[in-house]
Amino acid sequence: MKQRSAKRNHLETLYRELIECIGEDNSRDGLIDTPTRAAKAIEFLTKGYKENVEDVVNGALFTTDIDEIIIVKDIEVYSLCEHHILPFIGKCHVGYLPRGKLLGLSKIARIVDTFARRLQIQERLTQQVAQAIKTTTNAYGVGVIVEARHLCTAMRGVEKQNSTMKTSVLLGTFREDPSTRTEFLRLIT
Repeated sequence: MKQRSAKRNHLETLYRELIECIGEDNSRDGLIDTPTRAAKAIEFLTKGYKENVEDVVNGALFTTDIDEIIIVKDIEVYSLCEHHILPFIGKCHVGYLPRGKLLGLSKIARIVDTFARRLQIQERLTQQVAQAIKTTTNAYGVGVIVEARHLCTAMRGVEKQNSTMKTSVLLGTFREDPSTRTEFLRLIT
């Protein structure tokens, strides 16, 4: 049996205290194992802190002479808002114009997850993904758009359940060349 880490034990203690602080009984049948489950969940939801892009890519860069835009659409995004530790959920669209290197398809989604699995704001997430793709591939240009629903605005605060936020970062030719930018935006819609 795997030994629990000191961090996991501490998280479980904190969740027990939280449950007590809101007026619940940790010994109630439905809550007995909740601190353990919640500790495992928060470790998974923030596993991006233990990851870095170089390890995620793991050498999956391939030489190419392709000179057309490559797009991966509708990458699911699950993250936690750093202001309320509530989820924001949506999609990420990534495009890049290769400069002699192709990035393995699954690596694009993994890069998105590396940054999404941290306490985050959507604006920074979008920037981090774009910069990581640009740095990793040395692409001529990169475009990243994230669209998400934030539970911090749906469940509390202004309580607007149907609002979404869109953020974009355009680098290199995607920013500088209007025709490349237009093609990218057309292809993701």
